[in-house]
Amino acid sequence: MEKQNIKSIAITIFAFLGLLNQTIAQNSSPEMADAMRANGKIYVVVAVLAIIFVGIVLYLVSIDRKATKLEKEIEKLK
Repeated sequence: MEKQNIKSIAITIFAFLGLLNQTIAQNSSPEMADAMRANGKIYVVVAVLAIIFVGIVLYLVSIDRKATKLEKEIEKLK
């Protein structure tokens, strides 16, 4: 067999095992998530995670703008 065929077979097997693991994991329900959902605390967790994600995205956008500005200044100096 060629190396390419062996590599594609290995990738297919690992993908299948990953999908199998996902289906097994979906059958069990974490007790902590059920308790937090019942108490209404899950919405606080989701809100905090959303705020953190938005903060990271805004930070990355600001860094990108600064980098673009510096690149333009460097091009002007050349």
